[in-house]
Amino acid sequence: MQPFDNRAWFLLLPALLLLGVVGALPLLAVFNYGLHDIFTLQDVHWVGVEWYDDILGSGRFWASLGRSLLFSTLALGIQVPLGILIALMILPLGKRAIWVLMLCALPLVVPWNMIPMMWLGLINPESGLLGPGLAAVGFDWKFTAIHTWALILAMDTWHWLGLVVILSYAGLSAIPPAYRQAAAIDGASRVAVFRHIELPRIAGALTIVFLLRFVDSFMIYTEAFAINAGGPNDATRFLSIELGEEIKGFSYGQSAARASLYFLIVLSVVWAFVVVTRRREVQG
Repeated sequence: MQPFDNRAWFLLLPALLLLGVVGALPLLAVFNYGLHDIFTLQDVHWVGVEWYDDILGSGRFWASLGRSLLFSTLALGIQVPLGILIALMILPLGKRAIWVLMLCALPLVVPWNMIPMMWLGLINPESGLLGPGLAAVGFDWKFTAIHTWALILAMDTWHWLGLVVILSYAGLSAIPPAYRQAAAIDGASRVAVFRHIELPRIAGALTIVFLLRFVDSFMIYTEAFAINAGGPNDATRFLSIELGEEIKGFSYGQSAARASLYFLIVLSVVWAFVVVTRRREVQG
């Protein structure tokens, strides 16, 4: 038996080196800044974990964390089922489905800073396409918290729904026709076909969707800040908005500590999700 040749791993060295430069080094720098009080680059004082104690001991931090987790839960709860439903609806179209997929993908290429401007123009009571109708039913996104949440969720769903549709459609279209034909012969219902044939086949794509959408929605900033800057009455004051305010206030040491905490939170959730997913795969 020939010995195992692992020289191919050397091909990964350029990618690992690049990842270390653009990822690991900046991350270590942020962790280091979080242990200091930074006035200028020449005036830096060691404070240890004081910033972390202040942040974790603040009720404002925990309230913002709860809002961010709630927003991610609502975003995933809306976008994933809706994206799967749209993918199932266009699946019978065959090659013509590409036009629907292209239409769904259009919002993905719109710059983030343009999205809130587009939606604010759309709901403008005087000149917006939807503004007069929303105003007639009492929609007030400036001073009513639930309306602000609804607007941000609608905007985020419009922006990212295409990702769910495309990945779901890719998984569904890869299922061999023989599976559905066998289910039809056995008289399986549409719900049974989805539960036992289609859903297991797109589980891998949905895992990617959940991870990407959780990370992105958990750290939403541009849309929420441009819509109401955390208002009304801090109802949409997410973790990212807290971080943005500290950076704009030149509190670099505290903002670095806060950013480090947010990174650890996201990393913990992603790690837990991966562990649970792998356990289910082993048990299945």
